[in-house]
Amino acid sequence: WFEQHRFGEGPFGDAETLAKARNVSVAGLVDAGILSAERGRVRLIPPLELPADWDPQQDPHLPDWEALHHLIRAHQKGGDEGAARLLRAAGSRAANARDLAYRLYNICERKKWWNEGLLYNALIQEWLEIARLAREDGGKLSEQQQLL
Repeated sequence: WFEQHRFGEGPFGDAETLAKARNVSVAGLVDAGILSAERGRVRLIPPLELPADWDPQQDPHLPDWEALHHLIRAHQKGGDEGAARLLRAAGSRAANARDLAYRLYNICERKKWWNEGLLYNALIQEWLEIARLAREDGGKLSEQQQLL
């Protein structure tokens, strides 16, 4: 879907066909919070439109897509520390986020979608630092660590 529509709208019927081929449902993706389906039109929800109060520990279904795009939102709004706090909260449930970011970045680069590509590339470029911060107290550096 992303490769055809990015975060733009497309026909519900196309989304339903694609979802069935992947053994998921449009309704399930709407429930997961990654897709909007209204008036016969469907679109992926862009990272900056995702809810800021999302808690991965309270989310019973955490698709890789959702984890990645919440990490992007957190990174855009709160920098490395914001993404690190979310990565720590998501734990192993966000294990595939970096790989998916690479894949989506490659799609964006091939299609010359620079704006979307920048979102994925920014997370990829900072991933080691984000992961390091996540291993530390929820991304919050102690006073001693800040001095080093």
